[in-house]
Amino acid sequence: MTALDERGARAGHADHATVWSALGTVRDPELDEPLTDLGFVARCEVSAAGHAVIRLRLPTYFCAPNFAFLMVADAYDAVAGVPGLTGLDIRLDDHFASDVINRGVAARQGFVASFEGEAVDELDTLRGDFVRKAVLAGTDRVCRSLNGRDPRALTLGDVPPSPDLERLRARRRELGLPAEDGDPLLLDPATGEAVAPADAKRHLAFARLTRTSMEANSGVCRGMLRARYSLTSEEEGTG
Repeated sequence: MTALDERGARAGHADHATVWSALGTVRDPELDEPLTDLGFVARCEVSAAGHAVIRLRLPTYFCAPNFAFLMVADAYDAVAGVPGLTGLDIRLDDHFASDVINRGVAARQGFVASFEGEAVDELDTLRGDFVRKAVLAGTDRVCRSLNGRDPRALTLGDVPPSPDLERLRARRRELGLPAEDGDPLLLDPATGEAVAPADAKRHLAFARLTRTSMEANSGVCRGMLRARYSLTSEEEGTG
């Protein structure tokens, strides 16, 4: 009996809703949006015995392999942690490096070992860069809801509760940055230091540019995915 089998026997079998929820915690690292919302989950099936079959897809055949590897590896980790799962078959389809990525993720090899002779380091630095961009974009989203209030002297606790605020807190925590009520709203994600009032205008302009760029890229990716697979917008997140 495998470790997954033993866990399934103890916890009761996993179901589609639980596996889909786990996939919803996995984000495209560049867009900072769940794979399930973006339509990147082409298939998600869970048998009565708790065995999950998942197929992932991307907007183009040539999407960057490091981004793709992160998403597939993160999806594997998220679903493998579902209580009651007895087996997992997860793969990326229709990508030029899908065979290498799928083998590497299944063997838990890491990016360098999977792309031996081509990759020089693991993807932690890249992931951190993307989360820092997500912090900037999240800062702009929160500041847009302030209705003219000056964000320079505000703390996170001064901001009205919202999903955008909780998302910002979560991204800051991922980087080990201050994220409690008494911590400053404007924070340099690279240093963890509060943004000086004199630098606030430039910081906010960069945050706005970052958010706009990420949202534009998201729109392009969604459109390319729909065109590639002849999807309607309603079909994107059905899995």
